[in-house]
Amino acid sequence: MALPASLQGRLRLPAIASPLFIVSNPDLVVAQCRAGVVGSFPALNARPQPMLDDWLHRIADALAAHDAAHPDSPAAPFAVNQIVHRSNDRLMADVETCVRHRVPIVITSLGARPEVNEAVHSYGGLVFHDVVDQRFARKAVEKGADGLILVAAGAGGHAGTQSPFALVQETRSWFDGPIALSGSIATGRAVLAARVLGADLAYIGSAFIATAEANASDGYKRGLVAGSAGDIVYTDLFTGVHGNYLRQSILEAGLDPDALPRSDPSSMDFGSDRSAKAWRDIWGSGQGIGAVRDIVPAGVLVARLIDEYEAARAAVQ
Repeated sequence: MALPASLQGRLRLPAIASPLFIVSNPDLVVAQCRAGVVGSFPALNARPQPMLDDWLHRIADALAAHDAAHPDSPAAPFAVNQIVHRSNDRLMADVETCVRHRVPIVITSLGARPEVNEAVHSYGGLVFHDVVDQRFARKAVEKGADGLILVAAGAGGHAGTQSPFALVQETRSWFDGPIALSGSIATGRAVLAARVLGADLAYIGSAFIATAEANASDGYKRGLVAGSAGDIVYTDLFTGVHGNYLRQSILEAGLDPDALPRSDPSSMDFGSDRSAKAWRDIWGSGQGIGAVRDIVPAGVLVARLIDEYEAARAAVQ
C-alpha cells in the first residue's frame, strides 16, 4: 500500500474529508486542506453551474497563499465530487470546469464513466470512486478509477451495509491501489484502525458538519452533538438510494422513522433543477456522531484527530 505521489508529504493525517451535499463550501474545504487533510465538496453545491468556476478559483488562490506563507508545511490537495448519474444534466459541464482548473482529485459517485476518468487523467488528476460492494468496486477499476472509497455500514449519506472488515479484506485481495474507508470514523483512533485494516486513508464526513465553517443550520449541528449511533435511521425514501439520517429531523418533518415507505429508485433525480429540500430538512449523518462533542472550527477538529491518532499509535506500539 502506498499513497499516490501527489498526496505524499502533504497530509498531516491520512484522511479525506468527505464531500457533504449542501454543507461543504470553499471556506470549509480551505480550512480542511490547511489543517492537513484532503478537503472536498460536491460540484452540485455550487449553484448555478457557473459558480463552480468561482469556487475553484477561491480555493486554489487560498491554498496557493497558504503554501507561499508556509513553504515547509504545504496544504493538502482538494477534491471535487461528481455525481455520475444519468439525471445529473450538468455533469459534463462540471467535468470540463474541473479539467480547466486541473482539480487534483475527483471523487465519482453513483456510476462509473470512462470518459469522466479519461478527462481527469488528461492533466494528471486522480479519480477515486465510492462503492459499497465488490461488484461496483471491480466495475470502477475496470473503467479507470485510480482509487476506491469503500463505503461501509454506518457511514453518513449514501451508505452501504457491509462490515468494514469484510469490505477492506475482500477488496485488498485483488486491488493494490489506494483505498479510503468510510463508516463511523470520527476519532483519530478510528483513523488508525482504518489503516490497520488495510486502507490507506480514512474518509470522514459527519464530524465536519459540526464545524464553524460548515454550511449547516445550528439545529443540524446541535443535533450531531446531541446524537449517537442509536439516533440514525437507514432509508432510501429521500433520494432513492439508501442512506443514514438523524431520527430527530425525520420526526420534525412529520414522518414516522420506524414506518417509512420505500422509495422508487427510478425516481432518483440529481439534475440542476433538483430541489435540495429533502437534504435541508432531513439531516444526513453517520453512526460515528457519539464522538462529536462540540461545534468547533475545522482546523481545531483536525488537530484533535491528529492528537488522537498519534496517541493511538503510541499506545499500540
